[in-house]
Amino acid sequence: MLPDSPGLTRTDAALLALRPQLPQVLPASGDATAADFLHHTLRPLLKLQNDVLLVTVADFVRDHHIALAAASGAEQARLLAELLTRNTKLRYTVIGLVCGLFTAAELSYYRHNRSELNRRLLELATRRIQDQAAAVATLITAE
Repeated sequence: MLPDSPGLTRTDAALLALRPQLPQVLPASGDATAADFLHHTLRPLLKLQNDVLLVTVADFVRDHHIALAAASGAEQARLLAELLTRNTKLRYTVIGLVCGLFTAAELSYYRHNRSELNRRLLELATRRIQDQAAAVATLITAE
């Protein structure tokens, strides 16, 4: 949903104003696909929530006593992917970090396409976390 869209509530406008602006080509109205939603909503929200996402994952790694800091870079990426794949609580926490910032229209679209969008969201989040595995390891050892 665009910031100047009709029917935009004050809350929706505030949520949209928080998001980082990423280069994007907007689809014609009514022709939105899961890929459009990924680029226009999920990517900016994951970028906005990046620090929270990393701290959340670091907390889960620490709570599950995973030796991430001692692992090599490739092993860190594998361990993080495994954690995000197998730990249902973490998966739903990551989904909640993003879904909590949806506008009303985005939430409506999400509710109708939940399965596909959750899959895409978790793929993006996993890739983002794996790319920043060293930062996650640093967060674990910092506390």
